[in-house]
Amino acid sequence: MIARRVLVAMMMAAVLTLGLSLQGARADDPVTVGFVYVGPVGDHGWTYRHDIGRQAVEAEFGDRVVTRYVESVSEGADAERVIRELAAGGADIIFTTSFGYMNPTVKVARQFPNVRFEHATGYKRDDNVSTYAARFYEGRYVIGRIAGQVTQSNVIGYIGSFPIPEVVRGINAFTLALREVNPDAVVKVVWVSSWYDPGKESEAAKALIDQGADIIVQHTDSTAPLQAARGAGVLGFGQASDMRAFAPDTQLTSIVDNWDGYYVERVRAVMENRWTSGDTWGGIASGMVELAPYNEDALSAEIIADAEATAAGIADGSIVPFAGPISRQNGEEAVAAGAALGDGDLLGMNWYVEGVEGELPD
Repeated sequence: MIARRVLVAMMMAAVLTLGLSLQGARADDPVTVGFVYVGPVGDHGWTYRHDIGRQAVEAEFGDRVVTRYVESVSEGADAERVIRELAAGGADIIFTTSFGYMNPTVKVARQFPNVRFEHATGYKRDDNVSTYAARFYEGRYVIGRIAGQVTQSNVIGYIGSFPIPEVVRGINAFTLALREVNPDAVVKVVWVSSWYDPGKESEAAKALIDQGADIIVQHTDSTAPLQAARGAGVLGFGQASDMRAFAPDTQLTSIVDNWDGYYVERVRAVMENRWTSGDTWGGIASGMVELAPYNEDALSAEIIADAEATAAGIADGSIVPFAGPISRQNGEEAVAAGAALGDGDLLGMNWYVEGVEGELPD
């Protein structure tokens, strides 16, 4: 009987030792980080910059992480399938990098409560779901001032993806700054109903140029608009990353999305077991939004100095892009002098400011 108890005790000790060793092995395992991309990593725009962030995670942590990504994932059912496969495949944290991934992310997160999820540009959170975005509109305010001083036709062409608040906010911020320096300038918008479709984006740019636009702005992800503009001898701004390699003489600057620091910090939080759900909305001040080098051949020193001062003012809070007075498209007052729109108003923006032509789609 005593021998049996000794044997049982030895077996329990062995199991406990095995368990501890397995826990140690798990603690030493690399953190697996998943990324879901709406476009190809070679778009040289939105997805490209997110993948630069993924590479920053690898560079920071080396063999302490394993990263996986799936590119060109359609928003909707396909996104849900891909997110679920990454979660089931052992991912510790998953970054889903498009607005249309919001509902699939939340749905899958409820099925995998021990996996952390980070959704870009959305607003739905849970215990294991965080949201993050950048204040792209701050960069668009800077380039609006540039456009207002450069345009000769006083017509700016703007290519939009989908009429969601993020994109509408950018159009409005750009137009407000444009008309601060050039009250006669107007913005014409073409919607392409896609984040990444080089053919549609190129045709939209050509249509806007035919309507008199001498500067092209985009909130889509390919380099096609900038290339189409260059082919027509028209100036433009890059989107999400520095696109000057595709239009070295005609890109004036580009709004650059910098996700590197955010991705590194969130993965580090998982490693240190201090990750919590929250919301991050960084801008120029935090380094999440940057401006690519200015085209010194196309822009005067005075215009560049104005752009730099504008960016610095936004960073230190002395310039607020959506400070009143602001009028809606029909001339009605939207924001009184001395007031400013809060984040809640910006996040739900569904109207055009004065100076934008055409109707905002539903």
